[in-house]
Amino acid sequence: MGKDVIEIEVRAVLPTSGGCAVFLGNEHKVFVVYVDQAVGAAITMFMHHTPKPRPQTHDLFADLLTSLGAKVNRVVIISFADSVYYARLIITVSNELEEKKIIELDARPSDAVALAIQQEAPIYIAQTVWDEVEDMSEVLNKMEASGFQAPDEGTS
Repeated sequence: MGKDVIEIEVRAVLPTSGGCAVFLGNEHKVFVVYVDQAVGAAITMFMHHTPKPRPQTHDLFADLLTSLGAKVNRVVIISFADSVYYARLIITVSNELEEKKIIELDARPSDAVALAIQQEAPIYIAQTVWDEVEDMSEVLNKMEASGFQAPDEGTS
């Protein structure tokens, strides 16, 4: 990846009254993306490798990708406008002749992050978006100091 993106990871997922706050970032900065409860639960389950009694939506999508010879290559959060983040899901497809094709899809960052964690693909944010997001590191540090446990490093 070029210097126009920053690699990030899920640092924590915290339930809120309206869904979940997903803390994304690195050792320099953390920002928050608010997601619905179902996607927040999916992200948490993928982070902790929690078995599910039957496939959920993200599992179904991942199984479909696998059966088509595709996998999530990476996720890039590309913009932020009107309090909404936008992302691209980059998928690599290989056929039986070892030919490769790259597909880029618009995606909600929440769904893209869930799939990236599930398939152990990297997550990036555009430098221009990174420069504009509010740093929530202090909030995350206070939560961790008060007993909230963030996921282990490298889980995403």
